[in-house]
Order: sequence, then structure tokens, then C-alpha cells
Amino acid sequence: MHKQIFEKLSKRAVLARLLTCVIAALVITYFYPHPESSHYNYEQNRPWNYAKLIAPFDIPIHADSTTILAAKDSLEAHFVPVYEINQLMIDSVVDCLPHIQGTNYRNELAARLRKIYSSGVVDGQTREKIVEGTLPKVRILDKNILSEMSTSHFTSARDIYLKFDSTITDPGLNQYFKSANLQNILRPNIIYNDAESRRHYDYDYLTLTADRGVIQQGQTIIDKGTIISPQDFTNLRTYERMLEASVTKAGKSDWLMLLGQFVYVVMLIAVLYGYMMLYNRRIYNDVRAFSFIMLLITVFFLIALALNTFVGAGIYIAPLTIVPVLVLVFFDGRTALMVSGVLTLICAAITSFPLEFIFLQLSASAVAVYSLRKLNQRSELLRTAGFVAATYLVAYIALELLMNGTLEGFAWRMVVYLIVNAALSSMAYVLMSAVERAFGFISEVTLVELADTNNPLLRKLNDECPGTFQHSLSVSNLAADAAKRIGANEQLVRAGALYHDVGKLSNPAFFTENQHGVNPHDALQPEQSARIVVNHVIDGLRRADKAGLPSVIKDFIREHHGRGKAKYFYYTYCKLHPDETVDPAPFSYPGPNPRTRETAVLMMADAVEAASRSLKEHTPQAITDLVNKIIDGQIAEGMFDESPLEFRDVPVIKEAFIKRLKTIYHSRIVYPDAPKMPANQSVTNK
Repeated sequence: MHKQIFEKLSKRAVLARLLTCVIAALVITYFYPHPESSHYNYEQNRPWNYAKLIAPFDIPIHADSTTILAAKDSLEAHFVPVYEINQLMIDSVVDCLPHIQGTNYRNELAARLRKIYSSGVVDGQTREKIVEGTLPKVRILDKNILSEMSTSHFTSARDIYLKFDSTITDPGLNQYFKSANLQNILRPNIIYNDAESRRHYDYDYLTLTADRGVIQQGQTIIDKGTIISPQDFTNLRTYERMLEASVTKAGKSDWLMLLGQFVYVVMLIAVLYGYMMLYNRRIYNDVRAFSFIMLLITVFFLIALALNTFVGAGIYIAPLTIVPVLVLVFFDGRTALMVSGVLTLICAAITSFPLEFIFLQLSASAVAVYSLRKLNQRSELLRTAGFVAATYLVAYIALELLMNGTLEGFAWRMVVYLIVNAALSSMAYVLMSAVERAFGFISEVTLVELADTNNPLLRKLNDECPGTFQHSLSVSNLAADAAKRIGANEQLVRAGALYHDVGKLSNPAFFTENQHGVNPHDALQPEQSARIVVNHVIDGLRRADKAGLPSVIKDFIREHHGRGKAKYFYYTYCKLHPDETVDPAPFSYPGPNPRTRETAVLMMADAVEAASRSLKEHTPQAITDLVNKIIDGQIAEGMFDESPLEFRDVPVIKEAFIKRLKTIYHSRIVYPDAPKMPANQSVTNK
């Protein structure tokens, strides 16, 4: 039955892993550059890294982006707009002047207006440009004839009004001028023609940006190693567009190209899958850990793709070194390098210079992993960011010398990108905490922090349960030594052991190590005593939740007694009720039994350390017999059936316990008492 359940769970785990891989491959392939995009990767002002490119057909030489921008700037600065002259405007203005019999003021004012209008009257906005000096001349359209004219003599309706108001001295004429209300009737006779101006602007723009010729079939588009100028860049883009059009007409299959991309991604993921299946069963057997790594690869690929899409050479800003750092923190260095290599090769297909990108990224990842071999403080990530930045710089200089033989093409922009990349890699500090909460993992840094005896919960344990605290310290050292020898997580065992008995804080006096001559169990029935003792597991979990301890630490509290029994009280109850079939449930711990190597080691260490205190003589043979008896008894009871502990680990654990206990309880030299001297003698040093 158990075998069938195990096989069923195993099949589900395999399906879950395969499904995770397929989903990751599909997402990455979906966001990969589309098949119709460029099959050459290149950048302006960088060398052409491919073979000499020969034109397979005639290619028009379009103006490059720099030329187009310069042409646009020049046109904006020197374009002469088109205005249209309205010869009848003065007549309509004069017709609006009021008639006053018996005076000649109307004719005199009209004559002045006609003279001014003959020089040209424009709107206020145009007049401002003329005064600013940005409109020295205009093109005048008069009866379909276009001619250029200086704007120096142009005026505006406002200027006319102000001029009349300040220069008319005749009181009668001045009175007539004010009654004429000129500010409301004056209109420009030289009017901006938007349609004609746009037409001439477009014509001038097309003239300035017209094709410069043709690269004929068989001519060289660009030579290998040539620095790609703006014109070369434009020619290459034109070639690719024309090539795409010709290939589409030839019936090229986009689906086959997508299939190729999918197979490429699947093969890289399969390499990682095989590595973990053969060399890292810890991750392979943990679907959650496996899914986390697939998620890391997918998310950081999308980040790199987004930066590369919206920022020129933006992939070099993507902090991909965060990936190996996170994998190292939660798993191991070899897997970190493997995951980084797969991610680098996936991202390399979207870069302009794959070789350069692969070299830079693998170098930085290797240095990041090497510098964090043993991460004990979060501040070490800042030091790693500095190492990564230095590695990027050295690798970039090496590549420039390798590909160009000179540093003339050295781009400070690239240096800034790489430094920003290295700085962003320190964000792994923030992500570590997020991953711990989301996936239930625990980092070496967190374990070191938890093992600090100044932690509030441990300090309280020391103050209120000093015997339990000393027991926890001894168990921590004992279990950590054994864990180290069998290749388990030493730091995890050390931290877990310190917290495994925090539940005893609820009833300190009911546990032997905290008692001082008075045993409160003497006044209780065995089942009552058992309930108090067994409940220290539940109380410990409650306190762990309140203190915010990680789930992996709570596993040590939950599993350190497994589903075993409080044997002393169980056997006492059985003796008191010899004719009764005793239900072991009230005397049993809630469990479960240990499910990891680390919690299994703790169970052994806890039992051995507690029992060693009751030995009358701590001889090597007595210690050896005790360790063998306790551990063999736990194995016989099936306590470790659910853990991945192997038979070959057991002798190593026993040896570690025996050696450390011998050291703790080794016999000491008995120093003789000082001899008694006669009263008239004294001891002197010579």
C-alpha cells in the first residue's frame, strides 16, 4: 500500500517538473524575437562581426538617421513659410471707417492706412517672430506667383493703432481716430497659408532626405570588422527589409523558425533538468525548489528582453548575476553556475554580440559565486557587487582588445551599463527575504541570524529555562557535528536545535533539566504529566508562529519527538493499570516523524544528549553503548522511515556523537592537596 502511494506521488512529481519545464520553454519562446526579425545582431558604432556582406540585389541608399535628423533641424531653422497677400483687405478696412459730414478726417485717416497697408500688415504672432529675429523673410503667394520678401517693413494692427495714437496731433483728427474704433476693424493683409507652407516643407524635406544612390547587386554592403556608421546601419536595415520581403514571397515557414527556437530553449532546459536529476537530487526531488529555479530563469529572461527592447543595448543593464546569487544562497554553488550558464545561453540569442555577452555574463557569475562561497552577512552582497563590477570592466577591456586590437572603440556608455548592472545585483538582498517568504526557503544568512543567542526568544529561554537552554546548546553542537560529517545542512541543524524545545517555556518546572529538588509530576497522574510534556511541542509551534520563525525551523520543533511516546509516564500508567488495555494516544507526541536528514539527526542528538546526563559513569564503553542503544531503538521503532537518511549515515552519526560525548565527559586529573608545612617554614619561589 505504502509502495503504491509512493509511486503515485513520484509520478505526480515527475509530471509537475516536466509541466514546469514546458511552461517555461513556451513562455520564453513566445517572447523570443519573432522569426521575421533580423538574423544579424549588430549595433551602430560597433564592428561588423560577420563575414563580408555582398548585396544579392540592388539596394537603394536611403538617408541615414543622422542625416535625416540634421536635415530636419536645418529645415526647422531655415524654412521660409508661405504667406498670401490680400490686396482687397485695405478696402474692407476703409469701408468700416465712420462717415462724419463736414469733415475730411475720414479721407485723411484712410490715406494713412493705405500707405501703411502697402508695406504689409501681419498678425500679432507673426510680428513677434519678426521682432525676435526668427522670421527675417517670407514667401508671398500673389496670383499664383511665389516670391520671397523681407519682413523688416511689416507691421501689425496693434502697431498701427499705437502709432496713430502717439503721432496724431490734430485734435479733430485725434477725436475721429478714437471714435473710429480701429482696434476692432484692422485686419492683416498678409496672411499665413498653412496648406502651402506644409506642401513646401514636405517638398524641401524629401529633397534633403532623398536616396543617395544604389548599392548594385554584387557590391559590398559592409566588410568584416568595419565600424558600423549611421549610413551603414541604415543600409543594413534596408537590406534586411528587402530580404524579408523576398523570403516571404518565397514561402519561408515562420512556424519552422518558431519550432527551432522552441527546440533550442527546450534543449538548454533539458540540460539543466538532467544535471539536477543526476547531480542534485535535493532540488530535483523538491518540486517547489525545481519550480523556483524555472521561474527565476523565465522572469530574468523577460527582464533582460524588456531592457533590450526599450533601451539600446539594455540587456547589459539586466542584473542577471542575481540569479546565481539566489541559487547559491538557497542551494549550492555548482547549481548556481549551471543555472547561470543556461540563462546566459537563452539570453545570448537576443543580444547583438552573443560571444561578448556570454563571456561577460559567465565571468561575472563565476566571480559572484566564488565571492559568496560562505554568505554569513547580508553586507557581503555589497562586496560581491564591487567584484562583479571590476570583473565586468576587465572582461570588457579584454574583449575590446581581442576583437579590435585597440581601445579606440572603448564605449563609456557600456562601462556605465555594466556598473549599473553590478549595482543592481545587490538587490539580491531584498529578493532573498521575498523568496524566503514566498517559497519557504531559508538562507545561510538567516540561519546565522537565527542562531544568535541574543535573539529575543533564545534570550527568554536562557532567562526562564536555563537548564533547557543549556540542553539546547549541547544538542545544537552535537547535531551540527554529525550533520557536517554526513553532508547535511550543518547551519540549519544548529539553528533548529536551538529552538526545538522553546515550548518548555510554558511549563519550565515540569522538565527535569529545570528542576531543583522538587518534581511537580509527583502530585499528578501519569496521563496529566504526559499531557504537559507532550504539549511542549504544540506550545513550541505556537511560540514559533508568534516569533515569526521560518517553517523549516518549525519542522524541528514539530518532528524532534516524531510520533514517539512519553515513555516514562506511559509505562508508569501501564504498571498502575495492569489489567487495562492502554490507549497510547494520550501519551504520544503529535509528530510527524522526521522527514529530512536534518530533523532526523536532531531527534538522535536530542535523545542521546538527554540520556547521557543520566549515566552514572561516563566511560568510553558506557557512552558507546548508550549511543548505540538509543539510535538502534529509534530505528527499530521506525522513527526514520519517512526521512531520506541512509543506512551508511547511521554509523557516521554514531561515531560523531560518541567522539563528542567522550570529549565532553572525559576524565580529568585529580590535583593533590598542597602539603602542610611546619609553622616556622614558608613556601618560596626560587
